[in-house]
Amino acid sequence: MFLGTRPTVVGFPRPGRVLPKVVESDRKYHQRMARRLLERDQELATLLDAASVAAKGTGSVILLHGEAGIGKTSLVSAIRSQLPDGTRMLVGACDALSTPRTLGPFRDLTAAVGPRLARALQAGERDLVMDALLDELQRPPPTTLVVEDVHWADEATVDTLRFLVRRIAQLPVVLLLTYRDDELSRDHPLTQLLGDASHAEQVHRLSPQRLSEPAVRALVAGSSLDAEEVYALSDGNPYFVNELVASAVGSSVPPTVVDAVLGRLGRLAPAHQDTIELLAVVPSGLDRRLVDAVVSDQAAIAAAEERGLLTVHRDGVSFRHELTRRAIADALPVARRLELNARVLAAMEGLGIYDAGRLVHHASEAGDVDALVRYAPIAARDAATSGAHREAAAYYTLALAHENRFTPAELADLFEECAVERYTIGAAADAVTAQRRTVTLRRQLQDQRALGLSLRWLSRIMWFNGRRAEADEAAEEATAVLGEVGDDGLFAFALSTQSQLAMLASHTEEAAALARRAIALATAAGATAVLSHALTNLGNARWQSGDRDGFNDLQEAVHVALSIDDVEDACRAYVGIVWCLLDEFRLDDAEPFMTDALELSEHAEFIGFLAYLHGCRARMELARGHWEAAVAAAELPARSQPAAHCVALTVLGTVQARRGEAGATELLEQAQRVAEQIDELQRIGPVTAARCEHAALRGDSAAVIDIAEPILAEAVRLGDHPLQAELAYRIRKAGRLVDPPDGDHPFALQARGDWQAAARAWAERGCPYHRAAALADSSDPAALLEALPILDGLGAIPLSRQVRAQLRQLGVPNVPRGPTADTRENPAGLTERQLEVLRLLARGLTNNEIASQLVLSVRTVDRHVAEILGKLGVTSRRQVTARAEALGISRPGP
Repeated sequence: MFLGTRPTVVGFPRPGRVLPKVVESDRKYHQRMARRLLERDQELATLLDAASVAAKGTGSVILLHGEAGIGKTSLVSAIRSQLPDGTRMLVGACDALSTPRTLGPFRDLTAAVGPRLARALQAGERDLVMDALLDELQRPPPTTLVVEDVHWADEATVDTLRFLVRRIAQLPVVLLLTYRDDELSRDHPLTQLLGDASHAEQVHRLSPQRLSEPAVRALVAGSSLDAEEVYALSDGNPYFVNELVASAVGSSVPPTVVDAVLGRLGRLAPAHQDTIELLAVVPSGLDRRLVDAVVSDQAAIAAAEERGLLTVHRDGVSFRHELTRRAIADALPVARRLELNARVLAAMEGLGIYDAGRLVHHASEAGDVDALVRYAPIAARDAATSGAHREAAAYYTLALAHENRFTPAELADLFEECAVERYTIGAAADAVTAQRRTVTLRRQLQDQRALGLSLRWLSRIMWFNGRRAEADEAAEEATAVLGEVGDDGLFAFALSTQSQLAMLASHTEEAAALARRAIALATAAGATAVLSHALTNLGNARWQSGDRDGFNDLQEAVHVALSIDDVEDACRAYVGIVWCLLDEFRLDDAEPFMTDALELSEHAEFIGFLAYLHGCRARMELARGHWEAAVAAAELPARSQPAAHCVALTVLGTVQARRGEAGATELLEQAQRVAEQIDELQRIGPVTAARCEHAALRGDSAAVIDIAEPILAEAVRLGDHPLQAELAYRIRKAGRLVDPPDGDHPFALQARGDWQAAARAWAERGCPYHRAAALADSSDPAALLEALPILDGLGAIPLSRQVRAQLRQLGVPNVPRGPTADTRENPAGLTERQLEVLRLLARGLTNNEIASQLVLSVRTVDRHVAEILGKLGVTSRRQVTARAEALGISRPGP
C-alpha cells in the first residue's frame, strides 16, 4: 500500500495546500499511488461523485474516519489528480501538539486564499474568519476543502467547521474531514460537530476497512516475504503492511511496526539519522525556511525520501505518516529530545515564526521555562480571542505553573484571565481558585478600581459554583469599593451584580430597585454592557412578580448585548426568557428563544451557559412527554456547575418517578442537597415539586404535605406564582385544604378543582402527561378511560395503575389491561421493518444509504423515518438515536 503525504507545513502564516494538476511529476506520483490503492474503489467513487456534484453548486460533507494507518491520507492524495476540471483542493491539518493550535488548519491556507481571508486568519478573530471563509468558498472555483486529523482540532476550528457544515448545501464545496475514531470520547469537542455533520443535508460517512488477505498478498508479491506472516503481523492495516514490506531484509519481517520504522532509519548514515530525528520532534511537516534553518545536509532529506520515511514537497517536507514520526520521536532518549526541541525552538525564533502555540509546544518539550512564560500568555490570549476557551485555559495553566517568573501585576492579570476562561468552559471550582488569587494580589497592589472589578468577577464565579453566601459577600465589597473610585459605569456594574443576586434569590422588589438604579447610572455613563446586565435583572424580577412587561426588558437586554457582541449577557437574557416561559409551560413560545440561545452559546463555546440551556431543554422535553429526549439532554450538564446539575438531577429523578423505576428517590435527594447548597427558591422549588409528585405516585399523601407546606409558604412570601400553583395543587390532591391561587396557570386550575379546564390547558400547551394527570383527577369514568392510553403510551406505570384502581373502585367493567411484555420490550410499537430502519438511523446512515442497504426506495424510507419520529415522540434524527438507545431497541438482534 503506497501511503499518501501529510500536506501540512509549519509556521505562521503557513503555506496553503493548493494542489494544481499542472506539474507532471506530481501527476505521475499521484497516478502511481492511485494504482497501488487496493480495495478502495467505493470510497474513491464517493469522493469524486461528491466533487462533481459540488462543481454544479451543491456541497456536501464527507466524514472519513478510521484507525491510524487505515489509509485516510492515501485516499485524500488519490483524488488530487482526478478532481473535475477547474476544482481547487485546499488542505489543512490539525497537529498533535500538547495544546491544539488555534485555527491551525485554516491558518495553513493563508498563502492559498484571497487577501480578506488571509487577513482574518492572521488577526485570529473567529467571527471575521467565518465571514471571510464563507465569502471565499462562495466564489468560483468549486473547492474540495480537506481538514485532516480533526480529532486534534482546537475549539475555534471545531466551531468554524460547524459553521460551514450548517451552510454546506448552498456552497460549491466538498468539506472532507478525516479523524480517528479511537481518539474520541463522549466529551471530546469534536463529538458535537460530528452530530451536526451527520444531520447535514448532504453527508457521506466513509470508513475504510482493513485490507483482506488477498490484498496483502498482492502487495507482498514480488518479494521473498511470507504473505501470511505479513498479514498476521499487520492484521490488514495498510500502513503496517507498507512498513513491514518496506523495511524487510531478505525474507525477514520485523516483529513490530516500530522495529520496522527504526530499522529503516538505522539503514541511513549516522549523520542522516540525526537529521531525521531532529525533524521527528516537529508534530507536522516543516516549511522550506525551517528545513533550511535546521538541516545543513540536504542529502539526509533525499536519503530519507528514498527510504520512504519522508515526503518532499515544493514548499517543505513531512513524514510519510504521523505514525512514522511518532515511532522515531518516541524512541528518542529524553536528553536527546530536549536538545532537538531546543534547536527547533531557536530556529523558529531566529526566523521570526511567531506562531505562539507551536513555540509553546517546543518550549515545553525543551524544558525552556523562559520561552514558555514568554509565549504561553500570548498563545492563551490568541486562543481566547478566537473563542478557543479550553485551549486558552490550558495555556494560562502552563504559564501560571511558573508564577515566580511574573510581576505581581502581571500575575494578577493572568490569574483573572485564567479564571474567566475556566468559568467560560464550566470549570467552576478551578475558576474560584484562580479568582481568589487574583483578589489577593489586587489587595496587595492597592488598585481599588481593579480590585472592585475582580471582586465583581469573584461574586459571579462563586455563585456559578453554588456558593451563595460568598457570592453575596464579594458583591457587597465590590459595590463599596467601586462606589469610591468615581466611575459611574463601574459603580452601576456593581449595583447590577447585587441586583442579579437579589433576583436569583427571588427578592424581586430589591432586585428591581437596584436594577433601575444601575440602568440610570449606566445610561448616563454610556456603559452599554452594564445596561444589558441590569435590564436582564429587571426583566426577570418583574416577570417573577407577575408583571409580564418584564418580557420586554429581557428582549431589550438581548438586543443590547448582541449589539456589542456581549455573549455572556445575551445568553443570560435568553435564559431568563426561556426559564420564565417554561415555568408557565408555554413550550412553543420558549422554543425559538432556546434555539437562538443554544446556537449563540455553541457558536461562542460558552460551555457554562450551554450546560444550563441543556437543562432547560431537558425541562421542555419532559413537559412534552419526550422522556428519552429529556434524559439525553439532562445527562449533558456537568456536575461542576451546581445550578445546571440541580436542574438535570430533577429532570432525571422525575422521569424515573413517572416510570416507576428504581433510583428516583436517590436522584431527587441528590437534587435536594444541591438545591439547599445553592439556597435559592428557584432551585429548591422545582425539586420540592418533583419530590411531592414522587410521593403522590407512591400513594404517600402525608409525605406530600410534609414536603410541600413549608416551601409553599416561602413561594407565597416571595411571590413565585407558578410554584405556588403547583404546590397548592399537590397539597389539595393529598387531602388538605389550601387557599387556591388565582390565575390561568394549569396547576392553578387543578388546585381549584377544575380538572376539565386544566386538561384543556395542558392539551393546548402540548403536555400529554399533565393532561392525563388532570383527567385522572376526575371521578368520571370517561375521563379516566381517556387518560389511560396516554399514560400507557408514555410508559407512566405508577399513575396508570392508580387510574385503573380508581376505575375498578367505580365499578367499571372490563378495565383495559396495561401493555403486554412484548410491547414493553418494544414500547414504541414499531414494526419489524421500522426497527430495521431505526437501527440504521442510530448508526448515522442517511435515508439514501438506508434505502440502498435495505433495497427499498428512498420514498419508502422517508415514510418509515417519519412514522418512527412520530412513534418515538421526537422531532430530529439525533433525538431518534438517543431515545432508541435508551429504550434498548436500537441494537441489532442476535
